[in-house]
Amino acid sequence: MIQSVTRRALLQGGAASLSLLALGGGRALAQDSRLRFLWWGSQERADRTQVAIGAYKSVAPGTQIVGEFAGWSDYWPRLATQVAGRNAPDLIQMDYRYIFEYARRGALMPLDEAVGGALAINDFGQANIDSGRVDGKLYGVNLGVNSSSICFNAKMWEDAKAEPPAPGQTWDQITESAKRFAANRARPGVFALADGGGTEPALELWLRQRGKALYTNDAKLGYDAADAAAWFQLWADLREAKACVPADVQALDQLNIESNALTTGKAATAFMHSNQFVGYQKLNKAKLTLGPYPRLSAEAPSGHYLKPSMLISLSANAPKDPALAFANFLVANPEGVKALGVERGVPASESMRAVLTPSLSETDRAMVDYIALITPEAGPLPPSPPPGAGELAFVLKRLNEEVGFERTAPEAAGEALVNEANAILQRG
Repeated sequence: MIQSVTRRALLQGGAASLSLLALGGGRALAQDSRLRFLWWGSQERADRTQVAIGAYKSVAPGTQIVGEFAGWSDYWPRLATQVAGRNAPDLIQMDYRYIFEYARRGALMPLDEAVGGALAINDFGQANIDSGRVDGKLYGVNLGVNSSSICFNAKMWEDAKAEPPAPGQTWDQITESAKRFAANRARPGVFALADGGGTEPALELWLRQRGKALYTNDAKLGYDAADAAAWFQLWADLREAKACVPADVQALDQLNIESNALTTGKAATAFMHSNQFVGYQKLNKAKLTLGPYPRLSAEAPSGHYLKPSMLISLSANAPKDPALAFANFLVANPEGVKALGVERGVPASESMRAVLTPSLSETDRAMVDYIALITPEAGPLPPSPPPGAGELAFVLKRLNEEVGFERTAPEAAGEALVNEANAILQRG
């Protein structure tokens, strides 16, 4: 999901109190037997979480878990406000983009001493454990693994006498197939591909295939104007060949499942995160398939990496033992893991994955199989997004639309993206 709240806005609401927390500011009304858990997400996620909370009562009848949830755009201001009021929830659903800022200001509890004890996460694999680290310390427990992916209606491709996307396929191959789709499509106004040019995860994966990255370890851009121009040119060429949707269709995409061109019936293929597959399939009557991105060549790296779709963190002043026990229940207890399913991503624990898989639906199992498919070639987790990075997703979308409407040439858009990105990152 793409952020609709900038880091700057978040920090304006909470930076002062985060500093107070670092100096030892207390949490109001903390009680060992009562924990507050705040998360973002849909009603389906809320329902699953409440089932997990109910199941936990049989494990710890003396602990009351009070759940609170909000949509993505409301979640971060709400969390910042609660932290600012020294009323932070004990358990916080955390995103990889924000964990660095909350941890570095002392708002989160270090968890290293609990690993192998209260947190039975040793079988997560080192990469999945380290996804919750900030400056070498563990501040978040992986709630689920996902990766960038494509999602497509194979029948639409086949009806257009075009080869559907397949693992190992190159960008050139999918382009040629998409052109055949355009030449043989059953009805006008339907295209092989959604336009991924304004989608940040798509750009990131393509950059990784070229040996680049969105950001460097020292919080700077990991690509240059020539890289950005090549990216915009790729999608300009696809639009010209009618291989992807035109600009007026893509402009309707608000970076969510409901407005994506696949869901609206304008495209046969979407670019998304693997944990969104359940949502896409729910909104599409036709059977969908989950698969990896095309790559630059058969020998090129896939660009994929295993991303924590979200983490669970503890407030710095949460009651440690009961909060750790509930966090562990969600990720390492069969009842907790079954309650959550794969809606938050595929469990990082191999043993919990094995417990969960037999009870999964076909759609859920496709997500587990996808993670297994890409894991052997998955690269390292990229550097953390620096302060201000949340704004760049919207800059990318805007510039891609300007290229699509032929208001800006790809080369000029590449220069503009780098210039605007550098200015935003310098402001922090």
